[in-house]
Amino acid sequence: MGQKINPLGFRLGTTQNHHSFWFAQPKNYSEGLQEDKKIRNCIKNYIQKNRKKGSNRKIESDSSSEVITHNRKMDSGSSSEVITHIEIQKEIDTIHVIIHIGFPNLLKKKGAIEELEKDLQKEVNSVNQRLNIAIEKVKEPYRQPNILAEYIAFQLKNRVSFRKAMKKAIELTKKADIRGVKVKIAGRLAGKEIARAECIKKGRLPLQTIRAKIDYCCYPIRTIYGVLGVKIWIFVDEE
Repeated sequence: MGQKINPLGFRLGTTQNHHSFWFAQPKNYSEGLQEDKKIRNCIKNYIQKNRKKGSNRKIESDSSSEVITHNRKMDSGSSSEVITHIEIQKEIDTIHVIIHIGFPNLLKKKGAIEELEKDLQKEVNSVNQRLNIAIEKVKEPYRQPNILAEYIAFQLKNRVSFRKAMKKAIELTKKADIRGVKVKIAGRLAGKEIARAECIKKGRLPLQTIRAKIDYCCYPIRTIYGVLGVKIWIFVDEE
């Protein structure tokens, strides 16, 4: 009873695909795996670093315009640059990196891709392989659990009630064509001394059905009263 499993790994080969496509000899497999992790971490760190720079520039701007941009950010879900997943395809002389992103505002700036390529080249140290980075915008951003988790994180860091943030995240999914959603937050909610878990569910969520396409994410939120954990399941469709 109660044997838990990651919904994505459970459905690999049926409704979920691998995010890395390459072949390696058994002795070189661990090196390839570490290289993939370095690439993904480097891209996420680059976006986080540039997002902070952008926010610092906004603080220096006029106070009235700052309030307007802040409110817009709140309404749009604060998901200015949320990566849903990164695909890595390796060939003999080329590494193809496809970044699936919700709102690619930062990476569309002039020289952003070239700068990211230089950072990746330093991190990977691939002399014989060239890097090819492509940006792919997600068609329905609010169907992605990572974007909803980022939205909830933004709201909680701004002292919004966790129940209000969860309900608003579920409301955002109405814009997307989905059949069910579940949001769970655990930790010291509202700064209470005893940690607990709260959950909101809407629609169907057949976790044991393999042919059901379910997207899932687990996201840590660092607040002033400790780390909270957010888990989001989205039932997209059934094949």
